[in-house]
Amino acid sequence: MDQRSVNRLLNIVGVVTFATSLFTRSVDPVIPQIATALVVDTKTAALLSTAFALPYAVLQPLLGPLADVIGKARMMTLCLVLLTVASLASALAESFPVLLSLRMFSGIVSGGIFPAAMAFAADLAPIERRQVAISRILFAGMSGNLLGASAAGIVADLIGWRGVFVVVGALGALAFVAALVGFRGSPVQVPRIPLKAVPASYRVILANPNAKVCFGAVFLEGIFIFGVFPYVALLLLAGGEARASIAGLVIAGFSIGGVVYTMLVGRLLGMVGQRRIMIGGAIVAAFALSVVALDLRWPLALVAFAMLGLGFYLLHGSIQVFMTELAPEARGASASLHSSSFFLGQAIGPIFYGLGFAWIGEDATLFVSAIAVVLIGFGSVRLLHAPGK
Repeated sequence: MDQRSVNRLLNIVGVVTFATSLFTRSVDPVIPQIATALVVDTKTAALLSTAFALPYAVLQPLLGPLADVIGKARMMTLCLVLLTVASLASALAESFPVLLSLRMFSGIVSGGIFPAAMAFAADLAPIERRQVAISRILFAGMSGNLLGASAAGIVADLIGWRGVFVVVGALGALAFVAALVGFRGSPVQVPRIPLKAVPASYRVILANPNAKVCFGAVFLEGIFIFGVFPYVALLLLAGGEARASIAGLVIAGFSIGGVVYTMLVGRLLGMVGQRRIMIGGAIVAAFALSVVALDLRWPLALVAFAMLGLGFYLLHGSIQVFMTELAPEARGASASLHSSSFFLGQAIGPIFYGLGFAWIGEDATLFVSAIAVVLIGFGSVRLLHAPGK
């Protein structure tokens, strides 16, 4: 398949990933509005975020192999339809239990898209170009998460919380149309595996010595890098900055780092190689966390989070390349275990930071995290081996 066809298909996968990721954080800014409208307290309404994230993480090991069985493009398209319908139905919910159930369903079907997207990108790109291909999908997903949170607040202020679900659902419908047209007649030929072969696929994956390193590393990334995000406003407040909009801007700096990564990764691979990229990414991310530990003004915090994003993508994207070679014939299953590990780490991360801040203080917790990230980078380089070695 020529490179133009590969780029076209990667663009379609990126559109699907971006639209799906909009659903992930779009509810967070409108929790108070939902609590008022559906007559529940704010803490109860906040369970909507957990209701999405937990099924997303837990069920991915079941949905990933299904993509190998029915086809990754078909899996992404089907899940996107269900996600769009669930979003539009959420706009009509008249009770909190109904909305909670729809949010859980949304998390389940979202979990069927991202691993399939990563595996599909790996199928499209040969190993020497795979990290560049994966970087585009990673960036699409992270951009959707960040834009979903920031844009949802604006939409809610203009037309209410129900309007958020309508707008996100409409964008999902547009992405579905793009996927339907873009995947039709795709020249990608990837052998599917029979359903009865799924247990054997998992045995092959878990027997690979790289598996525990890949899954363990991204689990720890989720804890030590993403665990700090819920505390950004608190850290800025300690430096005298109380505006929520500035906290949102600082968090968006992480995505800026992702843009820089996307622009640089192809060139860096040729200049220094993948393993040095991993070490460099870990060092950059660790330095950024150390800077965040300072009582800093928000412009410096913005730079620090941009560096954190760049370092994270350099390390994480490299680990994902190794993940795609754990079992090439069952990449959907590999990607689902990988993504599940990552999101479980993200779920534990805020707990770690909360306990750390309470027991040893903010600065010490951030420095511990910085050291942990460096160890993740050097440990991954030492323990991960190229296929066949």
